[in-house]
Amino acid sequence: MLSRTAASLYWLGRYIERADFVARLVEATVRLDVLSTRSAGEDAWRSALAVTETAEPFVASDQPLTREAVARFLISDASHPGSILRCLAMARDNARAVRIALSREAWQAVNGAWLIFDKRMSRLDPSATLAVVDAVKAETRGFEGALHRMLRNQTTLFIRLGQAIERTDNTARLLDVKYHILLPEGERVGGLVDRDQWTTILQTVSAVTAYRWLYSEGLKPSNVIDLLLSRGELPRSLAASTDETVGALTALAKLSGSQGAADRMARTRQARVAKTRTGDVITSGLHQHLQAMIAENALLHDAIGRQFKFH
Repeated sequence: MLSRTAASLYWLGRYIERADFVARLVEATVRLDVLSTRSAGEDAWRSALAVTETAEPFVASDQPLTREAVARFLISDASHPGSILRCLAMARDNARAVRIALSREAWQAVNGAWLIFDKRMSRLDPSATLAVVDAVKAETRGFEGALHRMLRNQTTLFIRLGQAIERTDNTARLLDVKYHILLPEGERVGGLVDRDQWTTILQTVSAVTAYRWLYSEGLKPSNVIDLLLSRGELPRSLAASTDETVGALTALAKLSGSQGAADRMARTRQARVAKTRTGDVITSGLHQHLQAMIAENALLHDAIGRQFKFH
């Protein structure tokens, strides 16, 4: 496979995953905002900007910190790379570059997601916002379903690899923002606002039902952290995305007959994550642990680019 084709497939996976994540984050934040006081609602939207690393461009846009302004900024503002619209535009560009490698259903899902924004952004009250993100999620689910029905070859493996790298970054940032900066000043740890925010985290990663299955003692922050760090049963956990990264790289190595630095780096991370204990991480510093994971994931992304000659 040509390196530029591999790069387009990898970035297609990353951008589709990112668009889906931002859609879920906006949806969960809208629901939290509706239930919150004014100040708690502002903090929820501020945290959404922090998770997506779009706080600085939002401030530069000189808009008020309101539900409609932040939602529009994260959904349809083409001026920055963190919006759903920009993610889907980049996904579509990469999909067009490798159109012959994709099934008709996969291409239609990517194109359909991009076309959502033609006529839906005239207003963004809560119901309209939820309608837009629901439509985006439906198309990204359609892409995921189409991907499952495609041949298990280099095409699907590079897409899966991009998705796994992106998912690691998203989950680590989501958990880090909640644990490190999200609880408003004066609010009690374990109070109503705190519980609502942890529930928002679970909603963003589609893990509300999974949490109830795996933990019987009600909502506890330490259990949410454990779920997102260590439980491989949850597809968006750091453990699961780490395993998926290794799986995709191993399968690509078998097809190509060679391995490289990215394989070694991914397996080293997988071994360390498997030994990680949530209680130890919380005691030693969850913020530091997650920041290290984000930095390491960026290095792995660079190693993948070098190994497969993306640049």
